[in-house]
Amino acid sequence: MLRQLSPVFLLLLLVCASCEDTQSSKKNNTQTVTDTTKSVKKEKSEAEVKPKKTEKKEKEKSVDTIFPIAQEELIPFLKAYGRKNPENKVRIKTSFGNIEVELYRDTPLHRANFIMLVKENYFNDTYFHRVAPGFVIQGGNSDNQSTASSRGDIGSYLIPSEFDAGHRHTYGAFSAAKYSEQNVSKASSPFEFFIVMDKGGTPHLNNDHTVFGRVTSGMEVAEKISQVKTGQSEWPINNVHMEVEIID
Repeated sequence: MLRQLSPVFLLLLLVCASCEDTQSSKKNNTQTVTDTTKSVKKEKSEAEVKPKKTEKKEKEKSVDTIFPIAQEELIPFLKAYGRKNPENKVRIKTSFGNIEVELYRDTPLHRANFIMLVKENYFNDTYFHRVAPGFVIQGGNSDNQSTASSRGDIGSYLIPSEFDAGHRHTYGAFSAAKYSEQNVSKASSPFEFFIVMDKGGTPHLNNDHTVFGRVTSGMEVAEKISQVKTGQSEWPINNVHMEVEIID
């Protein structure tokens, strides 16, 4: 039987994920890509009207998923799930257009986890919530309570890094955010991803975050998203909603 994790432990794990950009700005500030279940306040223009929240789709859970997933059960669970669910191509749909991504088979834990979240419709209530032009666009979070609830339902686990595959943070790389505190193993957050927007790549992130896919189509869409106006914590003024579906 899967072990239930306490709410306090769950909160501690999910409030501190970050992808660190160690490149210094003119003011020598460090930019971070944050993975958090807390509501994030964002600056709004006076003309912005908060879009009406659409009803979340009914989830059709697979017979081979048991939530919440406990850390000690994670590796055998994801290996078994990956064998039963071999898909590795997804489409991220936004109002700017579509981004298609190929997930690498030699990062099997990350691939299986992402496919599972897509099949559970997790991403369909989330945004590209952080935009750092010339660095990354990050997705998989929102300021909706439903996102925090979904994370709690799925589990508070960390995905072991899969650096041995040797994938690099080149332009268009699809990589996992990670928790920054008490995470010497550099394990990944299961819920957030980022796309590298630096055309020269971001080699300082190699062996710090797991690259588990690449954009195969739609980098022009990613570029449009990377130029949206942002407010607090590089959160877009107007939410960039996404839906993710499996295409193969």
